[in-house]
Amino acid sequence: KEVEDNTDANMEGALIARDRVGVQDFVLLDSHTSEIAFLNNLRKRYQENLIYTYIGTLLVSVNPYKELDIYTVTQMQLYRGVNFFELPPHLYAIADNAYRVMCSEYNNHFILISGESGAGKTEASKKILQYYAVTCPTTEQLQIVRDRLLLSNPVLEAFGNAKTLRNDNSSRFGKYMDIQFDFKGAPVGGHILSYLIEKSRVVHQNHGERNFHIFYQLLEGGDKDLLCWLGLERNPQKYAYLIQGRCAKVFSINDKNDWKIVRKAFSIIDFTEKDIEHLFGIVASVLHLGNIQFEEDSNGHAIIRDGTQIKWISKLLGVHLSILQEALTHRKIEARSEEVLSPLNVDLAFYARDAVAKAIYGRTFTWLVNKINGSLANKDSTRKTVIGLLDIYGFEVLDTNSFEQFCINYCNEKLQQLLIEMTLKAEQEEYELEGIEWEPIPYFNNKIICDLVEQKHKGIISILDEECLRPGEATDLSFLEKLEEKVGDHAHFVTRKLADQKTRKSIDWVDFRLLHYAGEVTYCAVGFLEKNNDLLYRNLKEVLCNSKNGIIRDCFLLSELDNRRRPETVATQFKNSLTSLIEILMSKEPSYVRCIKPNENKEPGKFDDYLIRHQVKYLGLMEHLRVRRAGFAYRRKYELFLQRYKSLCPATWPHWRGPAAEGVERLIKHIGYKPEEYKLGRTKIFIRFPKTLFATEDAFEFRKHLLVSRLQAKYKGCLGKREYKRKREAGM
Repeated sequence: KEVEDNTDANMEGALIARDRVGVQDFVLLDSHTSEIAFLNNLRKRYQENLIYTYIGTLLVSVNPYKELDIYTVTQMQLYRGVNFFELPPHLYAIADNAYRVMCSEYNNHFILISGESGAGKTEASKKILQYYAVTCPTTEQLQIVRDRLLLSNPVLEAFGNAKTLRNDNSSRFGKYMDIQFDFKGAPVGGHILSYLIEKSRVVHQNHGERNFHIFYQLLEGGDKDLLCWLGLERNPQKYAYLIQGRCAKVFSINDKNDWKIVRKAFSIIDFTEKDIEHLFGIVASVLHLGNIQFEEDSNGHAIIRDGTQIKWISKLLGVHLSILQEALTHRKIEARSEEVLSPLNVDLAFYARDAVAKAIYGRTFTWLVNKINGSLANKDSTRKTVIGLLDIYGFEVLDTNSFEQFCINYCNEKLQQLLIEMTLKAEQEEYELEGIEWEPIPYFNNKIICDLVEQKHKGIISILDEECLRPGEATDLSFLEKLEEKVGDHAHFVTRKLADQKTRKSIDWVDFRLLHYAGEVTYCAVGFLEKNNDLLYRNLKEVLCNSKNGIIRDCFLLSELDNRRRPETVATQFKNSLTSLIEILMSKEPSYVRCIKPNENKEPGKFDDYLIRHQVKYLGLMEHLRVRRAGFAYRRKYELFLQRYKSLCPATWPHWRGPAAEGVERLIKHIGYKPEEYKLGRTKIFIRFPKTLFATEDAFEFRKHLLVSRLQAKYKGCLGKREYKRKREAGM
C-alpha cells in the first residue's frame, strides 16, 4: 500500500515540481554540458533536503550534516523489491537493485562508494550493510553473521580511522568488503580487503589532527586495572605520539562510549581474551615507544638513559630487554661473512624507533582484518553470489601533498578509468541489445596519466623504486632529477625547472606537478624515498620475530629472516593490490555512489559552490553525465511507459489490448513525437531530449486533472441525483 501511495513520487511524477526541486536524474537536464546547470540542480535539491540525485544509475549523494528521517525500517521496506526508478533516488534503491539483479540473474555485483574525506562514504557503506541486515531473509545462525558484518565496522574504524582537519572520523585506509549470499538470498559470510593504512600517522600528526581513535579510546575508556597492567596513564598529553596535533580531546567524539562498542564487538567477532590482551599490549607498546628519548654519548652515539618505557615494551611484547635496547641504538651490517653492530646517531635512533612503531601497528592492522575475516568466513562449499562494497579514499588535494596523496590519487585515476570504461560498455551493450545503432562517444581517456604513473621501467613508480634500490646515496632530490630526465617531456608532468616563467612561481624546487583528470596536483617529493622504502632494520625485525606476544609472532615470521631478497616497496605493493582490485571489480556488475561534501565546516544547509564545483570535477561527474547523455536522455520499458501515459491517446485509453510496443507507437504518433526525438528498441522506448519527456509529463498532468475534474463532476452529479431521489421519496 505504501509503495502505491508513493508511486507519484517516481521520476516522471517528480518532474512537475522540477522548477522548485530540480530533476531527480541529471540525465534529464536540458543543458547537460553546463556545470552551472548541474550545480543549480544539486543546490535546489539540497535546499529541499533531497540529498540524492541520479546520473542514470549512478547515485550522487550530498552530506546533509544533520539527521534526516529517511533511513527508517519503513523506508527500507518501501524500497524493497521496487523497480529502480519507481521511487525517489536513494541509497536503498542502489542497494536493492544490486540485490534483486544478483538474486534473479545469479551474478556478482559491487557498489563503489567514493568521495573526499567528510563526504559521507563510510556512513553510506554502513547504511547499505544495515539495509541488507534488515531486508534479507534470516535465521538464528545467520543473525550471528549479520552481527559480525555490522560490528566489524566499529573495530576497523577504531584502528583505521582518525580525526583529520576535514573529518572527525576519516578512514585512513581503503576497504573492500564482499558480502556473500546463499541461493535464497540470505547473507552467509563476508571477506574484507584493506588498502594502504596510513602508518605515518602513528608517529606524526599535523596540527588539528589526531592519531588513530583506538589510542584515545583505550586511555579514556579502559578500566583502571587494564591501564595499570599496560603501564599507561589516562591523560593523553603524557604521550608524544598523541599530542603533535594539539587536539587529543574532541567535542564531537565520545571516546569512552566508542570504547564500549569496540569491546562488545570483540566478543561477538570471536576474539579470545588472549587476543585482546596481546592486542592492547601492542597498542600500549606503541605509546611507550613514542616516549623513548635518545641522548648523545661522548662518541656521538645514541643512548637511552631512562629505561622506564623500554621495560614496559619488553614486558608487553615479550622481548628481551637488553636485546631490544641494543636493536634501537645499533644497526646490524653484514660485512663479507660476518655481522657487525654499528652504533646509530641520535637521528637514526629516532628513525629506527618510529620505524618499529609504524611496522608493528601496520602489521597488527592487517592481522586484525584477517582475524575478522576468519570470523566472517563461510565454511559451506556451495556456490555463493557476492555484493562487494568498496569504500575508498577520494581524490585528495591538500596544502602539502606527499607520498600518501600520490598513491590515493593514482588509485582514483585507475577507478575513474574503470568507471568510464564500464559505463561506456554498459551503454553500448544496452544499445546493441535493443537493436539501436551505437554512435561512438568522444571522452577523455585518462590511460595516458595511469601509464605515466605505473608503466613498467618508464613510469613514476618504477623510477621511484630504482632510486630506492640503487647503490649509492639516493635522495628525494636525485629522485626528482631522475623524473625530469625520464618523464620530463610528458604533457601531464611538470617541475619548477621544466615550467614556463608564469607556472614556475607556484612550484617549489622540491615539487613536481601532475595534471590528473581532475586537475593539477603539486606533490612535495620530500619523504617519498623513505615512505616508499619503509625499511625496518634487520636486528629490530629479529627482536620482533622472537616476541612472546602471539599477534606480533604471527605478524613477524622467522622465515622472513631467511629471505635475503629485499621486500617490495610500498608503491609497488599498492600498485599490485590495485591491479588485483580492478580485476575483482571487472568481473562484477557495477553500481556507483559518488559522495559530495557541501562545505568545510560540517554546517547543515550550507552549499559552498566553489568547493562543490571542485568535487564535481574530480569525481568525474560531468564526464560521466556526458557519456550517459551522448545518445538518449531517457529510456523506459514499453509496459511502464504505456501504463503511465496511455490516457493521452484515445486508442490506448483506458485499456490497450495488443502488444505494449505497438501501443507505445500509437501513443507517441498521437502525441506528435518527431522521428529525431526517439527510437524504438526491442523492449524499450528511447527518448533523445529531456524537453520531449517534460512536454509528455506536463500533458499527462493536465490530462490527469481533466480526468479528476470529470470524475468529480460525475461523482457530484451522482450525489445530486441521489439527494434529489431521497427528497422526492421523502415528499411522497
